[in-house]
Amino acid sequence: MKLLPTLSEVYNQASYPITGHAKRNVQVLKEALASYDGELDSDVYGSGAVIEPFQERMAKLLGKPAAVFFPSGTMAQQIALRIWSDGAGSKKVAYHPLCHLEIHEKDGLKELHHLEPILLADTTRPVRLADVVGMEEPVACVLLELPQREIGGQLPPYEELVEISAHCREKGIKLHLDGARLFEALPYYGVAADELCSLFDSVYISFYKGLGGIAGAVLAGEYDFTEESKVWKRRHGGDLISLYPYILSAEYYMERRMPRMAQYYHEAQELAALYNACSTITTVPQVPVSNMFHVHSALPKEVLEPILIAVIEETGFGFTHVLRDKDDGGSYYEVSIGDRYAELPKEKLRDAFRMLDERVRAAAE
Repeated sequence: MKLLPTLSEVYNQASYPITGHAKRNVQVLKEALASYDGELDSDVYGSGAVIEPFQERMAKLLGKPAAVFFPSGTMAQQIALRIWSDGAGSKKVAYHPLCHLEIHEKDGLKELHHLEPILLADTTRPVRLADVVGMEEPVACVLLELPQREIGGQLPPYEELVEISAHCREKGIKLHLDGARLFEALPYYGVAADELCSLFDSVYISFYKGLGGIAGAVLAGEYDFTEESKVWKRRHGGDLISLYPYILSAEYYMERRMPRMAQYYHEAQELAALYNACSTITTVPQVPVSNMFHVHSALPKEVLEPILIAVIEETGFGFTHVLRDKDDGGSYYEVSIGDRYAELPKEKLRDAFRMLDERVRAAAE
């Protein structure tokens, strides 16, 4: 008996994938490296012409005195919180209950650094000023993720960020920015990266998410902070002999995609409107505040998944490669806009959404 194709399989074969930039394959690295001289010397254990000028440019971009390149954001952020914890003489740090450190890192912060997280806000909204002001226990550091990925890329108002920053400085609490998708948030806030980062004592950015590089991250802050982070980077095994494939791909794709962040943001709003016109479907947030959002359906996964598979096969438009269950019996998936969206044939896209609407409407009756 022939097995039915999975959602992932039909998405990978779709003529028009809707989300992201392109397939994550070796071509991503080949394209980046093709623009560099093959005689360019690699970095060696954190030094050299590839890594040092890049770190300086990142520090300037983020408005900080210094920056350090890391192979992963998981490593960089655990180290940042450890440094602030040691400096304050407190094991307690505060962040959102759906923070990456809390749900995706196998309790690395607790097992490796013995830090004790205080969870702020709830799982439906970002951390707000009242959450920070209302903390009942003193903490060494507050971490804010902008935008908050696990709730559809929601953002708090900029004015509240300013107030949170002022409160933390008044109370001697360090404020750390999980800026994995920092550049995607800037069009909504209407400020430059250095202005936003000036509210924070330390900043992490990723190079493989919205920017589409291979991997890697930067941790930025005051000179003493970044120098201490280098010690912890060595302790974590992150001081690899060479990181140039990550650095050069980061540089290459930053130059191409940072100018497009406003475009991705507006395209996300356009796409969300198509979803919200479909029966049983809503987006979170309803009007995206970055290039990403979540698609929620009242239909359970076992009902919606075969509908998505059929519509993808019949129209060629890849809506998503994965569908997740919701606690209320519905289902959801994440959408992140990149280079692909601008190339889609828009009238055919609208036809695909009309078909999706018809199928989910019939399933709900």
